[in-house]
Amino acid sequence: MSTIQVLSPGLLTTVQDLGREGFGPLGVSASGAADSLALRTGNRLVSNPENAAAMEMTLLGGTFLFPEGAVIALTGSDFGATLGGAPVPLWRSVEVTPGQTLRLESTRSGARCYLCVHGGIAVPFFLGSASTHILSGLGGFDGRPLRKGDVLQIGASNAAFCPETLTPDALRKLSPRRTLRVTPGPQCDWFPKSERQKFYTSPYRVLEESNRMGLRLEGPPIALSPEYSSGGMITEGVSLGAIQIPEGGQPIILFVEQQTTGGYPEIANVISADVPSVGQLRPRDEIKFELVSWETARSALREQESILASNSLISG
Repeated sequence: MSTIQVLSPGLLTTVQDLGREGFGPLGVSASGAADSLALRTGNRLVSNPENAAAMEMTLLGGTFLFPEGAVIALTGSDFGATLGGAPVPLWRSVEVTPGQTLRLESTRSGARCYLCVHGGIAVPFFLGSASTHILSGLGGFDGRPLRKGDVLQIGASNAAFCPETLTPDALRKLSPRRTLRVTPGPQCDWFPKSERQKFYTSPYRVLEESNRMGLRLEGPPIALSPEYSSGGMITEGVSLGAIQIPEGGQPIILFVEQQTTGGYPEIANVISADVPSVGQLRPRDEIKFELVSWETARSALREQESILASNSLISG
């Protein structure tokens, strides 16, 4: 079986697939790729099932040796990758010859880059998924971020190398957004109309304290109506992309390793089609929110899935 040797892991590199759905009632969030669009397209470029496990690198990439060679694709953000000293393009399948080393630097665009390899990263499944859940230390490669000296197994290869590229039109349509579309949260009416208007018209900055559990934002504070300001909200289930307003009024976007219950009011929820964009937000990035209807949210997801399923997604 072919392998990948970790010479340098980067800042935070983990094994991720599309996550483990259905275990929220047991207190286990889905985890999985922060930018699922990048993972899915990368897997398609290397002729994998879209849920195959890959490496997710955050802000600073690693250095990896391929003793037996491989077919790879880099997707997501530009980390200035080189293979044997030559630049590696994003969104394109590339053949790695035996003994070559792939190096990635710090990000030049968004937060995360994905290294997809034909055959996928072979790690044991936990609750039906290969994804690493960092907070609980479960899944992925020994339940943790990669370290120098780790050796990853590559799954069996069953196809000859065929260079493929994501088409410019698909890349444009799937690019991350800085204005995140949202639907009303279950407690949206706990906030005065003026506060809701402030939320939808003000820019917010992503703070350094953000991680895969949630993104803390900084901007104009949002206040509850007086009748709700005394607290005492009953803890309830929360969803991926929920935007909570804790004491102090600064929003938090719950993300892929979120807690499954929460006791802060939710003013809005990021629509499913825009959740991958959250995964590409870096500290100090500025975003805004746009309120959309439920039908617009469903239509955006249908359009996105249609692009991913289209034969025009990839060109040979």
